[in-house]
Amino acid sequence: MVDVALVHLDVDLPAPRRARLGDAGCDLVARADAVLAPAGGRATIATGIALKIPEGYAGLVLPRSGLAAKHGVTCLNAPGLIDPGYRGEVAVILVNTDPSIPYEIFRGDRIAQLVVCRVEEARFVAVESLETSERGEGGFGHSGR
Repeated sequence: MVDVALVHLDVDLPAPRRARLGDAGCDLVARADAVLAPAGGRATIATGIALKIPEGYAGLVLPRSGLAAKHGVTCLNAPGLIDPGYRGEVAVILVNTDPSIPYEIFRGDRIAQLVVCRVEEARFVAVESLETSERGEGGFGHSGR
């Protein structure tokens, strides 16, 4: 378990928390009401918290499956990335993909999930060529439907 420092920018809202013991994601809630227009309406929704993600970790902001399945609402830049150096308010960019029904967000609604995970620092090493693999250069959709 890793400790993540948290500042409540809005003391009336809960800290991120898991809905059930063992869940990977912690729910993030909306700081204010908003309406997402149908057919691509979007808004940046503040969560009322600021975090200090430890070095060697990242915060990933992910959609809530229930919002996506029931209402067509998802995170536009999923996963959203919270770097260890960021100290501002965590916000979520939501988009409504429903073609005709607006989606109302109310203060305190669970709008996304936060997963804190370890990340490796990569060093990119230039080489003349890459060794072959079974997949090769097959890209988007190459393995079938």
